[in-house]
Amino acid sequence: MSDLPGIVVTGASGRMGQMLCQTIAQSDRARLVGVVERAGHDWIGRDIGAAMGGADLGVTVTDDALAAFAKAQAVIDFTAPEATLEFAAWAAQARAVHVIGTTGFTDSQIEKLEPASRHAVQVRAGNMSLGVNLLVKLTEKVAAALDEDFDIEVIEAHHHHKVDAPSGTALMLGEAAAAGRGVDLNDVRDSGRDGITGARKRGDIGFAAIRGGDIVGEHDVLFAAAGERIVLRHLATDRAIFARGALKAALWGQNKSPGQYDMMDVLGL
Repeated sequence: MSDLPGIVVTGASGRMGQMLCQTIAQSDRARLVGVVERAGHDWIGRDIGAAMGGADLGVTVTDDALAAFAKAQAVIDFTAPEATLEFAAWAAQARAVHVIGTTGFTDSQIEKLEPASRHAVQVRAGNMSLGVNLLVKLTEKVAAALDEDFDIEVIEAHHHHKVDAPSGTALMLGEAAAAGRGVDLNDVRDSGRDGITGARKRGDIGFAAIRGGDIVGEHDVLFAAAGERIVLRHLATDRAIFARGALKAALWGQNKSPGQYDMMDVLGL
């Protein structure tokens, strides 16, 4: 067991953090060697298993990320952009694979991740599931096949705790549609409609976000033209799919050269 890759989970008390801890603890391919929470959190100093309401797992929650990363081969990080930027620097110091599921980055924040990737593997994706990444590929191909007579809308739904919109997955899908059409998403993005907006601009890629209840994640890409519609859809019903994808990325990154990768690389797509 000791020769299995050791993995640290950040943001351990969150929905994804807890699912990641459980997934890694149950895996026969990796070890959970550290869990990190923000300073002052009431889980600090407790065994992560007990903190989650189960049996002890032999791993104590800490707010010392650098010390935790130093004994790990990979870090899985679903937190917030500011925290992820800090974790990226520490993962690079530890030469640990940094799997980033954090969403809501600005363009400038994404640029700030690059220096750390010169020293360690970074795998960043707005969604870690196989199904969603296949949907991204399909979206690009369909967008490439259809002209601007087809309006493109990305519709996403998530639980009421989600803080960013559009979701990281929706932006992945929008980027794929834009790539298929050979345009920059920043030039054609249309989101946050309200009031008298005027007619839809030809060629724009629209976004709509729904928040409610405990929806894990639903994404539709709608191609709508006069007389016909094409809808590509992915429904996530269990958050475990994202945890399994993140673990797959952490294992895939072992012995890879430093650099920036995504789930397309991990899945060979």
